[in-house]
Amino acid sequence: MKNIIGRKVGMTSVFTADGRYVPVTVIEAGPCVVLQRKTVATDGYESVSLAFADARKNGLTKPLAGRYKKLGLTEKKHVREFRRAIDGAPEVGGTVDVTAFVEGDRVDVVGVSKGHGFAGGIKRHNFHGGGRTHGSMIHRQPASNGDTNSGHTHRGSRRPGHYGVDRTTHQNLEVVRADAERNVLLVRGPVPGAKNGLVMISAAVRPPKSRAAAQGGK
Repeated sequence: MKNIIGRKVGMTSVFTADGRYVPVTVIEAGPCVVLQRKTVATDGYESVSLAFADARKNGLTKPLAGRYKKLGLTEKKHVREFRRAIDGAPEVGGTVDVTAFVEGDRVDVVGVSKGHGFAGGIKRHNFHGGGRTHGSMIHRQPASNGDTNSGHTHRGSRRPGHYGVDRTTHQNLEVVRADAERNVLLVRGPVPGAKNGLVMISAAVRPPKSRAAAQGGK
């Protein structure tokens, strides 16, 4: 089962076995406890619910605390459900850790992007901006955005507004190293969210085809 919950620690750079010097994101991944397994017969679909990070004694709702008490498990703070790549998942009460991942695996990482507050069009949508000479005074203004006779802003218009704090997925990130002793995953490239942000890691939905396979298919 290639699904796990983790916490973003930060970024660094490491040397790979073939001598590459690559930037990586350090993720404290697991260990996670299997809280529930859903099946087609009972729920209409298959999934596995994982719990991560010890919770404070009074930091849970009574229904959630009751679930842990009924199963005889230690209370956890975060619970997430996974519907893909759940083959070989442990039974309820079992543990999932980084040993499920190996170097070279391709994963999708889901997190909540950093918040930037209320931002203008240049920062939020990468607008080019206005002229910077002859006193134009419209360097960072959004300028015209279509028909002005409609009396309202059309849906989908790119305008200034709230920027960030969105569920974001980075696909096809390469696992550079899986350290089972420290419960750490090193993933090549950036991961959405700020430090200590919660992330969900799962097997890539659209893994890249190998060059040899691509050439053989021509």
